[in-house]
Amino acid sequence: MALSPSELDAIRENPYRAGFPLLAANPGIAYLDSAATSQRPKSVLDAEMRFYETMNANALRGLYRLSVEATAAIDAARAHIARFIGASDPAEVIFTRNTSESLNLAARSLGKLLLNEGDEVVISIMEHHSNLIPWQQICAERGATLTYLYLDDEYRIPASELDKIGPRTKIVSVTQVSNVLGVENDVAGIAARAHAVGAVCVVDGAQSVPHIPVDVAELGCDFLAFSGHKMLAPMGIGVLWGKRALLEAMPPFLTGGEMIDSVSEQGAVWAPIPAKFEAGTQDGAGIVALGAAVSYLEGIGMAAVEERERLLAIALTDALASLPFIDIVGPVDGARHVGAVSFNVRGVHPHDVSSILDMSEVCIRAGHHCAEPLLKRLSESSTCRASIALYNDLSDIDRLVNGLESVWKVFNG
Repeated sequence: MALSPSELDAIRENPYRAGFPLLAANPGIAYLDSAATSQRPKSVLDAEMRFYETMNANALRGLYRLSVEATAAIDAARAHIARFIGASDPAEVIFTRNTSESLNLAARSLGKLLLNEGDEVVISIMEHHSNLIPWQQICAERGATLTYLYLDDEYRIPASELDKIGPRTKIVSVTQVSNVLGVENDVAGIAARAHAVGAVCVVDGAQSVPHIPVDVAELGCDFLAFSGHKMLAPMGIGVLWGKRALLEAMPPFLTGGEMIDSVSEQGAVWAPIPAKFEAGTQDGAGIVALGAAVSYLEGIGMAAVEERERLLAIALTDALASLPFIDIVGPVDGARHVGAVSFNVRGVHPHDVSSILDMSEVCIRAGHHCAEPLLKRLSESSTCRASIALYNDLSDIDRLVNGLESVWKVFNG
């Protein structure tokens, strides 16, 4: 799918890179690993530092000014993040360390609430291990069955696979966007099918929330998990959004300070949500910085982010497809890729490809991408993966292509 001259000009220009300190200080780097972790703009780094410089105190625990200000800043960020994903109730936003912890919380607490022997949890074959292993574990513990939705030749979950969601299904958990294939699933359709049989729908939004507009009401899901470090925020801060009624019914995931209302020698009463699921001291600076990342993305507009990255994904896929020694793993239509494109250099191990590209300061990912069952299903042991974000431009793709041509020459003279 060739881009028009005006579309190429749009991604040749880059009004964003200068606002990212690491990229600005290293103009020679082509950073194409944002699906693993994104870079951070100065406004986000400033927000994190400002928290420590101006209001560094334990939130909730003090009646003095610093603690009150820290609490207010966290509350404001929580409300802001709720609005960003279309949630009407800020208390439904639970702060965690990352998507992995969010999904572990969902699996463990929902499993205890909903699963009994003979029940089913349905996931897709394209899940990241973070949305696979927690369900394996809770199913084994509760005597439930883990059932997979498989892909067709177009890398889609066909309607026939949704017939697996039936009367024994209690939970359906799927990724909105695959971290390997970059394809977007019809989450709204899957959620509707889950609800039709009385099941709960959990969505892994790690690869969608940073790149496309996401509204939990439009998706119709019951839970959404995502990470700050993939959406311009610091490492170590994540979110689990869930519907209030379910969160209130679920048992806590971690116990300790701040998640209780009262404690006796032999028992405890849990605090209301969100505190019930936020044991111990939270990453106040990270929460505030995540709010700043949301502000940065909103300043551009998620529709504009989506469009820029759509053009970049098409240019990236077309460039890879033009190289005769490259095999794309996934759709060859670049418009179907959200953020990430996986590929292999024929006859060259992905680790060698990544290492040689690094000599030219081209950063990609190589491996199984924490999705081994998917790669086995695709008859691949590992792949290269190039992933983009709004701060990339056409020159990054050009440098990747030049680097891949060098890789081919190294191994083929």
